[in-house]
Amino acid sequence: MVLISKSTYCDFCRCRKYAWNRKYHKELFTITQDDQRHIDDGVRVGQLARQLYPNAVTISDITGNSENIAQMVSATAEEIQKGTHVICEAAFRTGDLYCAVDILMKTGNSWVINEVKAVTFKDDKNFGKDFVDDIAFQKYVLEQCGLNVIRTNLVCLDSSYVRGNELDLDHLFRFVNLTDQVNQKINNVPGICATAAIDLSSQSEPGVEISPKCKDDRYCDLWNQCGPDMEQSVFSLNNKKFKSAMKMIEEGNETFEDCYINHVKLDKLPNLQVQYALNEKLNLGLPEIYTEKEEIRKFMEHLTYPLYFLDFETVQYAIPQFPGTHSYQQIPFQYSLHYIEEKGGELKHREFLGESGTDTRRAVAEGLCEDIPMDVVTTAYNKRFECMIIRDLAAAFPDLRDHLLNIRDHIVDLMDPFSECWYYRKEIGKSVSIKSVLPAIFPKIQYMTPEEQTRTRNNLLKYCCLDTLAMVKVWEELERVLTES
Repeated sequence: MVLISKSTYCDFCRCRKYAWNRKYHKELFTITQDDQRHIDDGVRVGQLARQLYPNAVTISDITGNSENIAQMVSATAEEIQKGTHVICEAAFRTGDLYCAVDILMKTGNSWVINEVKAVTFKDDKNFGKDFVDDIAFQKYVLEQCGLNVIRTNLVCLDSSYVRGNELDLDHLFRFVNLTDQVNQKINNVPGICATAAIDLSSQSEPGVEISPKCKDDRYCDLWNQCGPDMEQSVFSLNNKKFKSAMKMIEEGNETFEDCYINHVKLDKLPNLQVQYALNEKLNLGLPEIYTEKEEIRKFMEHLTYPLYFLDFETVQYAIPQFPGTHSYQQIPFQYSLHYIEEKGGELKHREFLGESGTDTRRAVAEGLCEDIPMDVVTTAYNKRFECMIIRDLAAAFPDLRDHLLNIRDHIVDLMDPFSECWYYRKEIGKSVSIKSVLPAIFPKIQYMTPEEQTRTRNNLLKYCCLDTLAMVKVWEELERVLTES
């Protein structure tokens, strides 16, 4: 017997192989810090949503244990029998199918399912589609248990809500009616459950071919098992979308070498990626570093002294913590600022670190205005993020607006030479993020001379914020290539 919960059902809808491995090989799945953050957000948002219904009964509060399915189901049945109108974590089992509903509401002789998710509403016709299978499974189980479910809602966070001094739960949450979408999927539930029961009872892993559902390795822990067993697969090409990579494979271009031999037309960056990956194997005779010096020279001419290097650290709260903020707003709590006042001058550093749990935005804004003069060049790596943070600070603090917007308007993106392919080398690979570029142009410490190691260790001890120091190293490399003949 295999008990199919709504999480198991959703795993199976995603991928048969994924669901099977979740049951038999949990060691293959990792929970990253981001994953745990999302889990914790979901718990907090779910708990807060219950406060919309002060008279609600929460089943785990009765049983004291949300893991005991029999107790949860029994307690739910008792509350229904009592005529309780709002039941949180309402648990139901029919045969080998089990689910717990976040918030179940009685209306007349019928019921409404409210599924709470820590996501923000988007005005998009496809919003909520990722949760339809989840809710359809719940509705099916409840109807098999004899309940008449007349409406199914996704309860999410309203992105337009800006917090005042106190949280306004009625405006924080938004109810999205997914009844029509759920009804279109509910007839699929029994067949999917039957197939899942067979697969999950077997000791043999089901065979599954890669498909657009796989997306890419950012979304599936099994990608390295399912995807092409090669480093130089077209799935590894820069900015290559899954659908277009699948089409390339169907056309016989599965590897970098296939693309090169068949003269597949690629954008500039993936084309360099292919050529440099194959340089030694095919004896292409490419230089160690590809540069377009004239473009780099034009870019560097904009980096006048005094020159600043800026990077923010931010935190996001699903539930807005401070007045004037909204769900998942990026709240800056730290910045690092390296700067050089004149050519050949000393590399200096300033930084700000706010107190945990406090609204640090005002202090960050004042610090920036104090540390960065007006009309000077500030660099950022992928400047969109820094510009967004500064824009939000300017909107929040009108008295600092002019200075902050002046800083924003003078930010130059240090990523441009790499995203525009004015500089490339094999080690950069498919990504021009600073995490890829820096190791490519700045050797690992174990390969340095003793003098270099000492100097670098001192820098690491002296400067706690390495992102801006990394930007300095990138800038120095661009300076260096211009001095070469």
